[in-house]
Amino acid sequence: MAPKSQDADNIDIIDACGYRCPMPVIRMEAGLRRLAPGASLIIKADDPLAAIDIPHFCSESGHLSERLPDEGRPDTPICVFRVTRGGNPA
Repeated sequence: MAPKSQDADNIDIIDACGYRCPMPVIRMEAGLRRLAPGASLIIKADDPLAAIDIPHFCSESGHLSERLPDEGRPDTPICVFRVTRGGNPA
């Protein structure tokens, strides 16, 4: 499992940096399965495809994704998403 922590609001943070497609989405999906509908997690990934794969997966699965400001350096950006679990199974 990817390293996980929590922010000040007790939202799980999944650090998928260093993992390549499809692992960030797989790790996010595993995190979503542990959440109740309406609960959120944060996922961070440095794979450029994650910026496409995460919102696509969420759209197809009934979850809500919100892109947050990137972290990291300009040459190695880390995309950050807040993902809220929908009512459907992850």
